[in-house]
Amino acid sequence: MVNLQVKTRPEDTRTRIMDVADALFRQLGFAKTTVADIASQLQMSPANVYRFFPSKEAIVQSICRRCLGELEEKAWAVGRSRGPAADRIEQLVLEVVRYHKENLMAEKRVHDIVLVAIESNWDAIETHKDVIRNICELILRDGIATGEFEAVDPAETSRLMMRAFVAFMHPLLLAHCVQQEFENDAEIDAEARKTVRFVLNAITPRTART
Repeated sequence: MVNLQVKTRPEDTRTRIMDVADALFRQLGFAKTTVADIASQLQMSPANVYRFFPSKEAIVQSICRRCLGELEEKAWAVGRSRGPAADRIEQLVLEVVRYHKENLMAEKRVHDIVLVAIESNWDAIETHKDVIRNICELILRDGIATGEFEAVDPAETSRLMMRAFVAFMHPLLLAHCVQQEFENDAEIDAEARKTVRFVLNAITPRTART
């Protein structure tokens, strides 16, 4: 009987390394987790881990990109959905808030991982910000086309809106707000909704304002 050994794809190995590293970072903290720890959990040598990632920081960067990709998929689903543009922009902000609360703000160790990812992978963060701004611009264009919003410059307005929403879009700023200002998730969501409505009031035709 011939024993056929199934060869593991490099991408599958990379994913396994990221999954194990993510779990250890959350359990032990980024600083206390070593590549040797990750390799041990995977029953492979540290040298084998280094074949796929040149450093521990590189693993965090890949985890960060994966998280941002997940969030962007959710954001695009909101952007391409139907319904009033104002509701979709509110939903977009709340979706980002929800993702950060569930995945990036669970505990201090996760907070530290986010900090490392942002400091070491700024280009990916900037690209992610552009994606979210583009989604906001898409929704704005829909609202302008239907007369829900005034005929503003959608690109410039979306840029200004992202600045106005930064406390909810940035996981570290959101974590700070939670610690300093809010007592529970309901207060965070309520504040996000109020902020969105305040900003959108500036581009809503006067006859449509409540």
